[in-house]
Amino acid sequence: MKLTVDQLHITLDRSPILHGVSVEARKGDIVGLVGPNGSGESTLLRAVYRSLRPVDGVVRVGEDDVWTLSARAAARRTAAVLQDATGNTTGLTVTEIVALGRAPHHGLLGRDGTEDHRAVEDAIDHCGVRPYADRDYASLSGGERQRVLLARALAQSAQLLVLDELTNHLDIRARFELLDLIRATGITTLAVLHDLDLAARLCDHLAVLHEGAVVAAGPVLEVLTPGILRDVFGVRASAERHADGVIRITYAAQPLARDETAAPEPAAR
Repeated sequence: MKLTVDQLHITLDRSPILHGVSVEARKGDIVGLVGPNGSGESTLLRAVYRSLRPVDGVVRVGEDDVWTLSARAAARRTAAVLQDATGNTTGLTVTEIVALGRAPHHGLLGRDGTEDHRAVEDAIDHCGVRPYADRDYASLSGGERQRVLLARALAQSAQLLVLDELTNHLDIRARFELLDLIRATGITTLAVLHDLDLAARLCDHLAVLHEGAVVAAGPVLEVLTPGILRDVFGVRASAERHADGVIRITYAAQPLARDETAAPEPAAR
């Protein structure tokens, strides 16, 4: 399902955080949000999964503004996977955590049916968590927990995945495995990633945010130019696709001095 963010403005504590942000993810695409810390990427995600109402602008999943939908209807379309955020998981098994993804499909007194069980089992298998399906979630490693959270999102049967720094604190193998799982879902995905190499490896398109505005958007190699890497991220670097098909970024040994960068202009719509 297509995601459209159009001219989004968000203010927190009377301070503007996002200014006229527009981002699009076509059906099945993985779009990464990248930028220096404090650029507004996670704030944008919060508007997409209905945690933070914008002052102006619209977020559409499919043809509908998410803020005109009920919370339950919106949750059937969009699944958010945040940084190890599961609420109270005391004593819950992996299977029970994954089954929480079915909540938007039930009424107040709804019980799990055949479709629910199938969705949970399929998500457990897809994310490779079957070997510890009966273990206490709290006993898992960081990489295992992130797999479980992704499985919970898949059990939700949503048509848009929203991911906020899902690979934080994982070792490199766990990161690559998680990226492969995300890619294999085929679901439209909007992801915040601060590791540019991982963003280039995972995403079809990138949107670069700087001081609350989108300053570049498009295919990875068209966005991660030496100029953007210099002016937004403050590094001398270049990105290129290698023979194995993976885009890699090569960095100079020394970062740029502050006065060697120029403030980028917001991208034209």
